[in-house]
Amino acid sequence: MTAQPIRQHESERVPRNAEGIAAALSGAQRMEFYRELLAAAPEQAKGVLLRWWGEAMLDTDPQADARADAVLAGSVPTISLDDLLARRRAAGLHVD
Repeated sequence: MTAQPIRQHESERVPRNAEGIAAALSGAQRMEFYRELLAAAPEQAKGVLLRWWGEAMLDTDPQADARADAVLAGSVPTISLDDLLARRRAAGLHVD
């Protein structure tokens, strides 16, 4: 018998690179993204890419409307900060 993952891996909707991010953004957002990326110092470029990747992922989320409705209805599952930090520590993740 072989083990199967509970949740199938899905490729990211938006590739984590400048080309992928730009392709997912609207015209005005794309221009702003490129403006920020080109103006960024080399040590700031990663932060610009991460911020805009997050924006692109949110903008392309096929469940965005359902998620917004759940937030407004107060039906989104929540977790306390203490529990979240405990989970991160248990997983060996960085906690500041």
